[in-house]
Amino acid sequence: MPAARASSASRPLLGGAVLLAMALAGCNEQKAGAPPQQPQAQVSVVVLRPQPVAITAELPGRVSASLIAEVRPQVNGIIKSRVFKEGSEVKAGDLLYEIDPAPYQAALDSALAAQQKAEAAAVNAKIRADRYGELLQRNAGSRQDADDANATFAQAQADVASTKASVETARINLAYTKVTAPIDGRVDKSALTPGALVTANQATALTTIRKLDPINVDVTQSSTNLLKFRESVAAGRLKVTGPNVAVKLKLDTGAEYDQSGKLEFAEANIDETTGTFTVRAEFPNPQRLLLPGMFVRAVIQEGVAENSFLLPQRGVGRNTKGEPTGKFVAADGKVEERVLSTQRSIGNNWLVNAGVKDGDRLIVEGAQLVRAGQAVNPTEVSVDEATGELKSADRRAQIPAATKN
Repeated sequence: MPAARASSASRPLLGGAVLLAMALAGCNEQKAGAPPQQPQAQVSVVVLRPQPVAITAELPGRVSASLIAEVRPQVNGIIKSRVFKEGSEVKAGDLLYEIDPAPYQAALDSALAAQQKAEAAAVNAKIRADRYGELLQRNAGSRQDADDANATFAQAQADVASTKASVETARINLAYTKVTAPIDGRVDKSALTPGALVTANQATALTTIRKLDPINVDVTQSSTNLLKFRESVAAGRLKVTGPNVAVKLKLDTGAEYDQSGKLEFAEANIDETTGTFTVRAEFPNPQRLLLPGMFVRAVIQEGVAENSFLLPQRGVGRNTKGEPTGKFVAADGKVEERVLSTQRSIGNNWLVNAGVKDGDRLIVEGAQLVRAGQAVNPTEVSVDEATGELKSADRRAQIPAATKN
């Protein structure tokens, strides 16, 4: 009997334990079925600040020599020698060719002899004129004889002047037998060799000299861009830097030329066929890296846009309408998308004049993974201006991690 009573007393306790276990199991099932809390997405942002931006135009251009001289003979004769080395640098006045001077030396000697003869005749004519003048004063000679003597003396003086001019001409022709460089520069190959016959002012140039330092670059600019530029200056969006506008060059290899140039002039007329005009810039060329005929791209600084914003191109997209847009992190940590007004691309950035303000945080990495109104965890980074790549970024999970069961 005592054992039976003990068994009956333990039944209520066992039932309570079962109910408690079932209740705990139900709670665990409810917790297991609850949706997990998603972590905030990681994004990289840049903080936008207004700044003065240099507005430049990159235009195609062609290099040309600042001075060009085609060397031609000015007298007839046989080339006796070529003195210069082809492809070398020469100075103005350096001897290039020598033409056989013998006939011109003989012509000079003959002209000098004729001058001496004329001068002697002039002396004799002066003596006669003086003598007849004295006789006329004493009434011992006729006026006709005195007049004839004076006329003879005047003619003798004219003969002297004529022979002096002939002597000078002969000297000039003799000097022309030495063909010299008219300008400083680099001399091309010789078109003729010693022994060749040349004529005065012939069509074929003996050689050509080009001045390579400084050197010119001629670029073409459209009339439309010129009008837009002037409108921006008039509206105050651009501040002109002054008359000495700096010009940079990009070579065919993509490298930037290490010397800065300056604008020399712009043509005063627009080409009717192409609608463009030519702008000439002058560059130092001490290493002779730039040669006439090379194609280059000139980067001309047109002015400065004050209080402008540069947005990395990697942070600007397009909506379904084709409008440029950007995603920003608002003050409450949520994403907002805005339509931007872009003017032009500058390097790896967009120049934007509407849709942004000082201190805005533009998403430059992770924008594809978030939507407007979503809370995000932003990390401030910087962007390399040259490559457009991020310089520093917290590259921890850009995609929310999977929930562990």
